[in-house]
Amino acid sequence: MTTVMAAGAALAAAAAPVMAHAAEPVRFASDVFVERFQPAGNGRTARVLERADRLRAGDRVVFVVNWKAQQGREFTVTNPMPRTVSFQGTAQGDEEVSVDGGRSWGQLGDLAVREADGRLRRATPEDVTHLRWRVPGAIAALGAGQMTYRGIVR
Repeated sequence: MTTVMAAGAALAAAAAPVMAHAAEPVRFASDVFVERFQPAGNGRTARVLERADRLRAGDRVVFVVNWKAQQGREFTVTNPMPRTVSFQGTAQGDEEVSVDGGRSWGQLGDLAVREADGRLRRATPEDVTHLRWRVPGAIAALGAGQMTYRGIVR
């Protein structure tokens, strides 16, 4: 079994949001959690989120990006996917993704990846390099919010 010794803070830094196109300053705070399942009695299983101190290949991680804005103006949040993590999805489902390092954007099902032999194939979650959310003024006016996304350590 291969062990990936990445502190949660290092992984959070690797996936720290990069703000783009904001009229007013927006502050961000990121956290990374490992999702574990444990017996909860009566044959049930409980989902537990723990701060990511050490990660191993196959660990399911949850990234949480909290934002605070002082003005109710729309803004865009762009997050790189750490190379050691395979994208699995978001809680909101309103994100755009990039599979080419942030050069082009769209919904995952609409994107394609060119293979080494020149053929195009439909992009998969493992191809995602960046995530982007557009926060409309009505949501920004709330002053704070959160985006979450999931991945699996490669």
